[in-house]
Amino acid sequence: MELEAISGAATVALTSTIVFLLIAKTWNTVSRTFYSSRNFSDRIMHEAAQQFRDELERLTSSQATYLSGILVFLVLFAAAYVLQARQLFSGYPSWQLYVQLAFLILVCTYACFRLLQTIRARYDVKYLRDANVAIGHQLQQLSAGRTRIFHDVKTDTGIVDHVIVGKKGLYAVNVIVRRSRKRSHARLSGNLIEYANGGDDVSIVDAAAKTARLQEEFCDLIGYKLRVRSVIAIPGWDIGEQSSDEHLLVNEKTIVMLSGWNDTSDHLMNEVVAELQKELASRCAVS
Repeated sequence: MELEAISGAATVALTSTIVFLLIAKTWNTVSRTFYSSRNFSDRIMHEAAQQFRDELERLTSSQATYLSGILVFLVLFAAAYVLQARQLFSGYPSWQLYVQLAFLILVCTYACFRLLQTIRARYDVKYLRDANVAIGHQLQQLSAGRTRIFHDVKTDTGIVDHVIVGKKGLYAVNVIVRRSRKRSHARLSGNLIEYANGGDDVSIVDAAAKTARLQEEFCDLIGYKLRVRSVIAIPGWDIGEQSSDEHLLVNEKTIVMLSGWNDTSDHLMNEVVAELQKELASRCAVS
């Protein structure tokens, strides 16, 4: 009976595939746990978009595992079908075979759904990574003399994408990423980024909170009040007008203009710059 052959082959293939996926997932977890430490980790700093690099690596591994699982299933299904796996369900009533087959189809559908989710998530994270890398690489133009750039700086309220420390002052650069089919304008109005394409406005409240928290932590470290200027980067968009002096809106092409956004009250002594850079280097060291 053809139904017995399909059910038998699918059962063998699915069982073997589940075992394969469990082994692969376990190995990936063990590898990330026991082999995540790097040589000279106290001297290696976070790269631009480090959090997205790590997430993309994880999603790439998951995608490869799911695709390998599908290949294993198809190969084993074909082999089991040819080798007469129908004997596993010989004599079973048809309704049981249909229930078994429906369950197998349900599991395969879920696996394909998870694969599509992973592919979509990887697609989105790759764009986030590229956008953050573009901003980070442009910021390197400002790295001269005593000015240093740090990436993925942790605070109590979240991660600041880029922090600039130099004699002319402190800057926290938070990157807000949104896709656009064609390059269009965006502007800052209060605490909202308004996009010309008619999409939903995006709040910068979270970005402002991270900058404010970073400023508090720096003040506690130094012992007196410092100002950390808030820069909002929106790569891929042209910049329109902005009505706030509290934040500077830039893109990947205009990011270097932030070096001119300061006054003498923001200037720091060499000793303060060195202490802040030492603190940030400890936070951004790869663990």
